[in-house]
Amino acid sequence: RWIKFEEKVEDGGERWSAPHVPALPLHSLFQLRTCLQKGTMLLDLDAPSFKEIIDKALSGQPEEAELQPELRERLAALLLRQPRHQPTKSLLRLLAELGLSPCRGKHGAWPWLLHPKCQAAASLSFQLRNRFKKKVPLGAEAAHVAVGEVEFLEKPFTAFIRLRRGVALGSLAEVALPSRFLFILLGPRAKVKAYHEVGRAMATLLMDELFQRVARQAEHREDLIAGMEVFLDELTVLPPRKWDPSARIPPLSCLLSPHRRTTMHLLDQQSHSNGNMAAAGDRASLGHPCSREELERTGRLFGGLLRDIRRKAPWYGSDFSDALHPQCLSAVLYIYLATVTNAITFGGMLGDATANMQGVLESFLGTAFAGSIFCLFSGQPLTILSSTGPMLVFERLLFSFSQDHSLDYLEFRLWIGLWVAFFGVVLVATEASHLVRYFTRFTEEGFCALISLIFIYDSLKKMLSLADAFPINWQYRLDNVTSYSCVCNLSSPGNDTPLPSPLAPLQVQPLLPGGWARGWGGPEVSMHDPSLPPALSPQPPAAPAGLSRTQCLGRGGNLLGTSCQYVPDVTLVSFLLFGGTFLSCTALKRFRSSRYFPAGVRKLVSDFAIILAILASCAVDAALGLETPKLLVPSELKPTNPVRGWIVFPFGANPWWVCLVSVVPAVLVTILIFMDQQITAVILNRREYKLQKGAGFHLDLLCVSLLMVVTSATGLPWYVSATVISLAHMESLRKESATSAPGEHPEFLGIREQRLTGLAVFVLTGVSVFMAPVLKHIPMPVLYGVFLHMGVAALNSIQLTDRVRLLLMPAKHQPDLAYLRHVPLRRVHLFTIIQLLCLALLWVLKSTMAAIIFPVMV
Repeated sequence: RWIKFEEKVEDGGERWSAPHVPALPLHSLFQLRTCLQKGTMLLDLDAPSFKEIIDKALSGQPEEAELQPELRERLAALLLRQPRHQPTKSLLRLLAELGLSPCRGKHGAWPWLLHPKCQAAASLSFQLRNRFKKKVPLGAEAAHVAVGEVEFLEKPFTAFIRLRRGVALGSLAEVALPSRFLFILLGPRAKVKAYHEVGRAMATLLMDELFQRVARQAEHREDLIAGMEVFLDELTVLPPRKWDPSARIPPLSCLLSPHRRTTMHLLDQQSHSNGNMAAAGDRASLGHPCSREELERTGRLFGGLLRDIRRKAPWYGSDFSDALHPQCLSAVLYIYLATVTNAITFGGMLGDATANMQGVLESFLGTAFAGSIFCLFSGQPLTILSSTGPMLVFERLLFSFSQDHSLDYLEFRLWIGLWVAFFGVVLVATEASHLVRYFTRFTEEGFCALISLIFIYDSLKKMLSLADAFPINWQYRLDNVTSYSCVCNLSSPGNDTPLPSPLAPLQVQPLLPGGWARGWGGPEVSMHDPSLPPALSPQPPAAPAGLSRTQCLGRGGNLLGTSCQYVPDVTLVSFLLFGGTFLSCTALKRFRSSRYFPAGVRKLVSDFAIILAILASCAVDAALGLETPKLLVPSELKPTNPVRGWIVFPFGANPWWVCLVSVVPAVLVTILIFMDQQITAVILNRREYKLQKGAGFHLDLLCVSLLMVVTSATGLPWYVSATVISLAHMESLRKESATSAPGEHPEFLGIREQRLTGLAVFVLTGVSVFMAPVLKHIPMPVLYGVFLHMGVAALNSIQLTDRVRLLLMPAKHQPDLAYLRHVPLRRVHLFTIIQLLCLALLWVLKSTMAAIIFPVMV
């Protein structure tokens, strides 16, 4: 059978082979051309049943090849026999049918061994119950090829039939499909192999998209022959004894479309005279970028914004209905945990930089509010808003400047935010977003690579900092266990006796008089000296009421001993959780292309890969029971710094001229936000994501600008598009074809474009304050592992990563990439090295106070 690729019944007759590219003998194609030239040909035959089709085919023979009535009857009886199909069933299903089939005879329940009447019923029942139909593309039709040898024929009988319309021919096909083409080749004995190869050649031709068009539109025999000549023009011949003809060539993951094949064929004909056929075809496959309609200037105030609104308004209802899919639940949980971790990280750093004028709670509330509003009204709701590194640097500089000049930080910041919002509206009105069309791949890749590397670096930095909070016990030696101790010394008047403190998990006391020792929180062990008389043998002293470390310090005591600073190897376990989460995320994401389990199971596991990895790591952490650092969120709705309130007033704390001076830093912040927002928008709206609902560059910038007013007036952080988290959001919403033909890879259909996942993420972020008892069980190393996965995934999505790999590959091992065919390798390497040097410069820049201008440098 052929559906895109060829499948054969294995020699054992119990299963289909793996799909493979058909390899045909060249002679079989020449024989097929002869059959089409001399055999019976019926085009646009109008027949409702298979019997009528056979009768007309047998009676439509040319006079010189007309069959005798007896031969026609015998051929008709042969062709009308019930066909047999190879069952595709599980072993349990086959065993059950063998034991329970009501039609089973002495041969069992195999369809081709039954009585004819029972065989017909079994074939129809098998056809209706055959789950293989879901592999057949929608709108497909069947073509039947019948070849073989018979004793009563002296010369071959050939017929090619095309029906006027698709007709259901009972159980002739393996699945219930309308039939359009039939090819029959029967002949005398001793040539069965040749007949079989001609039949394979006919089936391969009918599976070719270009020949199908010819076969459907042909009006004469010569049209089919011409279509076959075009097929032969594209044929590639392999020399004998240079390869194994029995080897099965696996299908490629990416094939030329019929349109590109036609284009290449025309270019080959046009460029044949100058010998540039291959280069012309390759250049045609590369294509040329065209300008985006969203970035065309209208020449009117707010013209681009109005066009964005008109473009997105018809999709607004579907932006919510399209989210009703299980995949969206996985995306919500994944991006929620990433957003919460990011809010805690930036909130903590903002608190350190601004004396808690903005802290973790403000970060949570700002993320929830700004993200929700953006998802409801933006042009690209798949974007995830977040605080960014340049914003953090600006906040630190602004706070230091305010402290040095005795200015109120929040009021000064309010005026800067108001001016930024004003400048943003001016940029929207003048359609400044059209400048985005001049962003090149160099700019996009440099920005995306830098943000991805920051994610990777920060996750590793956070993990390495655990060694300071939970030091590794390098000096611990098991042989010295008897010398370790820790006691609580309560330095109170009249009581200088240190009390033993049961500090778990390690508490070893020195030997007591008479040889008694206390173990590590376990039962007392006698070390009695038998040389002493029984009367003089000391009795074990009564253990005083021990105090825990917290109780000891709470009473004003201090800890004395060599094991007081001992903690379990939390750092080691944290790194295991960190690495395990990253590897689990990566492996489960790739499980979609695994060979194990049915496609539905693989897809489900891949969609929920991040959540499954987090749950598994949390289960391991809970089983170990160590005090690894956990996710802690604020539990009270009050400002981090009690000095400030929830509303910032524009006047009263600073001189009047501050509102005018604020224009200068506002210009810098406007440039930062514009570049950061629009570069991220360009990356998210790439053509390869196949977005159907269009972008909204002007509308997105307007939403970010107006949100600046609210966040500035309430003292909340400023927000802009987060590149890595937004890319992770889009990757978690990838759509692929539910079914595919055997051997065909699932087709990428685009992104599930909707507003509900982002809205749910930010609403959950806002209510996280009330979910603190649940979230506190999630270890931070697990979330850092998710961050590492997000950074690596974003880094692998850009071409720069592939070109860096080329630097490390010998030429003979380099992949066959399109740009390597037309650009000298040394120029590719030069471009990559320049890009890496610029990336290194940006990295150095972002590590200094000049980081606020790094989007301009990009």
